[in-house]
Amino acid sequence: MSTALRICPLCEATCGLVLTLDGDRVTAARGDRDDIFSQGFVCPKGASFPAIDADPDRLARPLVRENGTLREADWAEAFDLIAARIRPLVDEHGPHAVGVVLGNPNAHTVAGALYPPLLIGALRSRSLFTASTVDQMPKHVSSGLLFGDAFAVPVPDLDRTDHLLMLGANPLDSNGSLCTAPDFPGRLKALRRRGGTLTVVDPRRTRTARLADRHLAIRPGADALFLAALVHTLFAEGLTDLGALAAHVEGVDEVREAVREFSPEAVAAACDLDADTIRTTARELAAAPTAAVYGRMGSSTVAYGTLGNWLVDVLNVLTGNLDRPGGALFPLSATALAPRPAGPGKGFALGRWTSRVSGHPEAKGELPLAALAEEIDTPGEGRIRAVITVAANPVLSAPDGRRLDAALESLDFMVAVDPYLNETTRHADVVLPPPPPSQSAHFDFAFNQFAVRNQVRYTPAAVPLAAGRMDECEIHARLILAVSGMHGAPPSAVDDLAVDGMLAKAVAQEHSPVHGEDPKDVAARLTGATGPERRLDLMLRLGPYGRSHGLTLDALRAAPHGIDLGPLQPRLPGLLKTRSGRIELLPAPIAADLPRLRAALDSDAAALDSDSDAAAERGILRLVGRRHLRSNNSWLHNIPALTGGSNRCTLQVHPEDAARLGLTAGGSALVKGEGGELEAEVEITDAVRPGVVSLPHGWGHDRPGTRLGVAAGSPGVNVNQLLDGSLLDPLSGTAVLNGFPVHVGPAATPML
Repeated sequence: MSTALRICPLCEATCGLVLTLDGDRVTAARGDRDDIFSQGFVCPKGASFPAIDADPDRLARPLVRENGTLREADWAEAFDLIAARIRPLVDEHGPHAVGVVLGNPNAHTVAGALYPPLLIGALRSRSLFTASTVDQMPKHVSSGLLFGDAFAVPVPDLDRTDHLLMLGANPLDSNGSLCTAPDFPGRLKALRRRGGTLTVVDPRRTRTARLADRHLAIRPGADALFLAALVHTLFAEGLTDLGALAAHVEGVDEVREAVREFSPEAVAAACDLDADTIRTTARELAAAPTAAVYGRMGSSTVAYGTLGNWLVDVLNVLTGNLDRPGGALFPLSATALAPRPAGPGKGFALGRWTSRVSGHPEAKGELPLAALAEEIDTPGEGRIRAVITVAANPVLSAPDGRRLDAALESLDFMVAVDPYLNETTRHADVVLPPPPPSQSAHFDFAFNQFAVRNQVRYTPAAVPLAAGRMDECEIHARLILAVSGMHGAPPSAVDDLAVDGMLAKAVAQEHSPVHGEDPKDVAARLTGATGPERRLDLMLRLGPYGRSHGLTLDALRAAPHGIDLGPLQPRLPGLLKTRSGRIELLPAPIAADLPRLRAALDSDAAALDSDSDAAAERGILRLVGRRHLRSNNSWLHNIPALTGGSNRCTLQVHPEDAARLGLTAGGSALVKGEGGELEAEVEITDAVRPGVVSLPHGWGHDRPGTRLGVAAGSPGVNVNQLLDGSLLDPLSGTAVLNGFPVHVGPAATPML
């Protein structure tokens, strides 16, 4: 028996693990008490690492389609087929005829961070779709508009704040999101112990809400109205105090005018919250010595997702809590570019191009995932004819999976980089399976950008690559070569080109630590046994700690439990990239979208409130999603240790609604939305407020042709099938997955 260290790749907490090995087999996993960030914390997902690593349904060899059937093939045959099919499609129909779909797990691997940008660049395709538009894109858009950088996302300073206002987040189950914090529950409990205040705004009484000092059971989808009323109150009662931010902010007076109509009394009915409660929340936020406002998926995947995320940071700015200890700060990742001098930047633009069918504007270079099906199945010039998916299962994660299911079947060619034959990859002509996580090195390129403490950790592969397997980075590199016309070149050529490109820019930038040096001399200093390691070493050397801390790959290898880089520090105005060089508090796209929020005061929300009892009598309720601690979207439903118990696909219904609608615990309910209908098992609980039902995301493992034996045994239902894809937040293109109306009744009762 031996042990090896491994950073957990199963959620955003990035906890350090100690793996027990029997030869090349992982037999146990526990938290690494010496890890400088997670300090021994582990959740059920991390503890299940051995079962995930050894899942017998993981594909071991590539699959290729022959005469309509997928069969095992060798790696050379798989890449030969890709090269033979993709390039002719591009040559005949143009680069945008190839769509790229990136799933959530990409952010959890070295390969997923380093290679997809190169794949998209090689294809020169604008047909990019990712999980961001069913999750976090509103935060990126609001950050881009406010700060000029879509990745400048402030996170709550959990370990030092005195007051945390949290909306649409349940970190006791999710472990945190866009806020990388191992032991998020422990950090919230520490906040309470030191006398701080936790307020949770959520239509469900989640485990996080039960921990809070105050739980506000808001009506689903009304977060932006609530936040606007808080901003209104700060102005109306003279509670704004920008402090050190004042010199770096423009547009304060314009925001004051923009929220004039959103008084607590005006929004109270739509939010179903008392006006005095809203006003008290604003006063407490302003009075706290330090405070942070934090919103996540529940407040992003709604009709006003970008406006809500914008208002989160407006509140942090107006209370002087943005960019100060105890407030909301900007992490500084070890692989970020070295900070540049403060000054105007290029800014952030939306809608540089639009989708072919519905004209959806791009955001951060991406089109809405909800539009993928129509871009494939709508005839005409520019139609997507081939798709490359990387760790993505949009048949379950995007609205109207049935339409997308059929659209994928109609493609001329499809490639999937995925360890499983799932509801999406079953349509592929070639499936390229990465090895189990124990056989891959790990570095958190993505999540260190959102970490609540600056730190850096690297773990090499815990066990050698098994015979017949291909390293995940090599899979990506060979895929890039196959689609770019360089098929047959060594995969190292991809990494060499990446290094050359980075160095060419770095030596020309005045603020770069290698400015003016010979790129060949810098390249010669790089260490690492592989191309990805050389790229990581270069990013560390060029990053903000390269010179100050002597940070290199060798330094990381010498510190197997990680290197602590200290608490988050103020970074303004240096990180601002707006054209003005200041925080632009009321960007033009936000101002243009605010009338839509104002209209909600007099139409949808107000009408719903005045007729809520009648609506409930007719079975019209609002649906929200939920997280499970032992799950992560659709990834982990095939692991026996992570199924059962509370991790079930049930329709949670309040007792009052269940009694009114004739629903019984364990019985079946028929749920109908604009995109379709489904039957779900009823779970009666007062954890949801009256008028609200809840179904988890990522289920529906009932399609033929998959190889997910455990998941197929308890398939659940796909909540996104209730949507037809037409409900989107217009600024970010994010699908409205929360707060939409559904009809609910006993399965035997015909729906109206």
